[in-house]
Amino acid sequence: MNIGEVAQRSGLPAKTIRYYEEIGLVRPLRSSNGYRAFRESDIHKLSFLGRARALGFSIDDCRTLLGLYEDESRESAQVKAVAQEHLAAIDDKIAQLKSMRETLSELVHACHGDDRPDCPILSDLAGAD
Repeated sequence: MNIGEVAQRSGLPAKTIRYYEEIGLVRPLRSSNGYRAFRESDIHKLSFLGRARALGFSIDDCRTLLGLYEDESRESAQVKAVAQEHLAAIDDKIAQLKSMRETLSELVHACHGDDRPDCPILSDLAGAD
């Protein structure tokens, strides 16, 4: 299969597929003329990677998860540990976003939004009291 068909079947852009090949996440065969020759297993890996990336896993995590997926002697505890670490990072990010939202909401509420020049939003961004 060529890259266009693989892109359509995996749901990933050709550019992403080329990048994943460049960093060694997938290794399609090459024909004698140098064209990529993807197999069904490559499509499966690409779909796996697409789903993992959609869940926010880093490239390094994807590499680890793909390695675990392909290792039939793996322990599910290894997979769970990667997922738990990522979940904790998501929870931290959510907490940061909630804090940012609360602060910004207070600033927006404090700003009169009228024709006067004073603005608590700009004062806060500038570090003024």
